[in-house]
Amino acid sequence: MELEKKEEHSTVIWEDLHHSELNVKKLYALLKLRCEVFIVEQNCPYLDVDGLDLIGENRHILGWDENELVACTRILKSADGTRPVVIGRVIVSEAFRGEKLGQRLMEQTVASCIKHWPDKAIYLGAQTRLQAFYARFGFTQVTDAYDEDGISHIGMRREAN
Repeated sequence: MELEKKEEHSTVIWEDLHHSELNVKKLYALLKLRCEVFIVEQNCPYLDVDGLDLIGENRHILGWDENELVACTRILKSADGTRPVVIGRVIVSEAFRGEKLGQRLMEQTVASCIKHWPDKAIYLGAQTRLQAFYARFGFTQVTDAYDEDGISHIGMRREAN
């Protein structure tokens, strides 16, 4: 049974969407997944719906296994031309972890940043324990560790290509 499950998980379909391309179903699915992981699983009560999902040039990378959203990220593009693009809300559903889906998610996300903003550096706030994971994608630590919702984080940056 487990082997069949892993084969199914390899069929993830990726979408790189401007926020205006999110329909109600897709928006609901991404908010549900973020709530399941960040608020319930990680026990971090915070206001996830922060007003940034649906503005400006912001984008969302969505990974679907059939009709289930199993991975997503949010890309924020500031109106300030000097600021880097920011990757956040990086999530892989608990049922899909351990299958390198996070790596595929980050490949999709970094590729989207390079495609849409090739001259921009990319920044992310990483859980400290994931520093080596993000380093594989060219990110280097640029801040000291800081606490965010009871979890140690560091700022990481990737320079423009």
